[in-house]
Amino acid sequence: MTLENKLGITNSADLAREEERISKLKARQLFESEIIDILEAGTFKSLSNIHEYLFDEIYDFAGKIRTVNIAKGNSRFAPVMYLEAALEHIDKMPQSNFDEIIEKYVEMNIAHPFREGNGRSTRIWLDLILKKELNMVIDWSKVDKEDYLLAMERSPVKNVEIKFLLKNALTEKINDREIYMKGIDASYHYEGYNLFKTEEL
Repeated sequence: MTLENKLGITNSADLAREEERISKLKARQLFESEIIDILEAGTFKSLSNIHEYLFDEIYDFAGKIRTVNIAKGNSRFAPVMYLEAALEHIDKMPQSNFDEIIEKYVEMNIAHPFREGNGRSTRIWLDLILKKELNMVIDWSKVDKEDYLLAMERSPVKNVEIKFLLKNALTEKINDREIYMKGIDASYHYEGYNLFKTEEL
């Protein structure tokens, strides 16, 4: 199944390649502009702004809350009927230390508010919080991709693994573009595993 897109692409593999190319270019532009520095760290509004910036050239739903229930692999995400309440709850979650920030990140992953592109936009959102609150970010080159995906899959029940992985990858190089860009790598998100399914409402 190929998502409806602004590019008129009907092949899912072609769409995935073009989506990654464009979103990486936009992510780089976001990093180099002053836009990211004025976003309010830790809010859904800032995540929505990031998602819209990355995917507006590709999807009509960029920055908009999804209207379908989704699951990827063994992970089922927040049902649409509870999604807005979940996002309001996440907005109110504290983010004053590392544990609180990762707990907030895990909850946003469970919410998975967008139809596509949650992983990339949420990792930028996470780094924005870490940068503001701790003056640190994640060096994604130090995070094993397979370990990360498994830890994220288990995080709703047990978040110790994802906290351990990400804590060991913290760096003070908050202005390093290559460290930032590594988090946009498509292989860090479920979409690359072709395990995507939706239930239309």
